Amino acid sequence: MTEQTPTKKELRRGILAQRKALSEEEAKARSAVICARLSGSDLYREAEDICIYMPINREVDVTLLIGPAQEAGKRIWIPKVTGDEMIFNAYEEDLLAESEGFHILESSSETVLEPDGRTLVIMPGSVFDLNGNRIGYGGGYYDKYLERHPECRTAAVCYDFQIVEHIPAEAHDIRPEYIFGETKTLQRT
Repeated sequence: MTEQTPTKKELRRGILAQRKALSEEEAKARSAVICARLSGSDLYREAEDICIYMPINREVDVTLLIGPAQEAGKRIWIPKVTGDEMIFNAYEEDLLAESEGFHILESSSETVLEPDGRTLVIMPGSVFDLNGNRIGYGGGYYDKYLERHPECRTAAVCYDFQIVEHIPAEAHDIRPEYIFGETKTLQRT
């Protein structure tokens, strides 16, 4: 009898349960390591615009990049979802409010990113594989955004346990150029 390959939904559920089990202190310590590895990369150093997500449910805390990035003269952008489209608005701390649908902090800034080749989009995700495939959260917002803006550079961040050998991928799934974990860095081939 052959073992059946888990579905995207099953993989997502299992990995997110592991992530949820992390203590706040452990998640913060691991996030600091991952953010340091990302910010030490040429990909990050060459970027002028950094698109981060606002972490929830023990996601890697990329907000640790905000202060150092701004001090280095980089601009920070965060996603805002309207309908089935996502844009990136300027990160302005006094303009942050929780979105109604997703309960994630969004910026009400009227400054919208016009991406170019010096834009780095940091992608969240639930599961990644050794080939650079990514399972997000099911909305496809990042895939749609990056399909419209192929000039953007991309990186994903995750805890090492979120990287598995293989996940099912579909033709429309956008693979990040790099995936940064605590000890692993994967580069798309």
